[in-house]
Formats: sequence, structure tokens, C-alpha cells
Amino acid sequence: MVSEAQIWAWLDEVPDPEIPVLSLVDLGVIRGVEIGEEVVIKVTPTYSGCPATSVINLDITEKLRANGVKNLRLEPQIYPPWSTDWIKREAHEKLRAYGIAPPVSGTALCPRCASANTEMLSKFGSTPCKSHHRCKDCLEPFDAFKCL
Repeated sequence: MVSEAQIWAWLDEVPDPEIPVLSLVDLGVIRGVEIGEEVVIKVTPTYSGCPATSVINLDITEKLRANGVKNLRLEPQIYPPWSTDWIKREAHEKLRAYGIAPPVSGTALCPRCASANTEMLSKFGSTPCKSHHRCKDCLEPFDAFKCL
């Protein structure tokens, strides 16, 4: 029998398909693990209709099956809806290092030079959960996670 801690550790190794420097655990989409006759993983999508949801579910299934979990069920949990507050604090630094400004209310700081002298170029960035910005100091473009 596998432990809940081991399941969480394996899930922490599954990268987000859109932001591979973050694990699904870092992102906060794994909402629970239950172990009984079957292993139940509760998963909350970042937003309704997220195109990565099916890939996330497949990656979770493949990871756990590769580690010997036979009886597995993924349970979508849409309430409460996912929030950027669920992103782990330590994941914010991973986002910055990857070139994405972490979610903040107010002005997005440039992930390259940390300047607050930035402007939003588009409400939509490389994915619907991000907006596109430019730093007026270093002149570099960057995506910023929208606060949800």
C-alpha cells in the first residue's frame, strides 16, 4: 500500500504542461489525495475550459500508474474555483526565474530587472491566465500571471 505522502511527492514531480518550471502541486491544482480501495486525486482546473486540463489529467494518471498505482480515480473539483492564491509562495520565485511575473494586485514587476516601471500591452499573454507586459526600463517583454 502506498502512502498519501508518497502520492503527494509523485504529484510534485508532475510539471504543469504550460509552465513546466511549476509542478501541479506548486500551482495548487491538486486539491486532495484520498487513499482507500482506490486512490482518489481531486483536481481543480485553473479556469473553466482550460485546454491543459486533459493533459494534466493524463500526466497525473501516467505518473501514478508508472509508480504502481492501479485503482485510480481523478475527481474534478470545481468549487471552490481555483485562485492564484493557491500558488505556493516558493513557486513565485520559480516563475520570476522563468521570466513570468507572479500574480500580484497592482503593477506587475519585471521578472528580469524587478522594475515597477512596466506597462500592460495586452490583457492576454501566451495563455489565457496571463497578460502581456513590457518593462520600460530594460525594454523586455514578459508575461504576468493574472490575479484570479
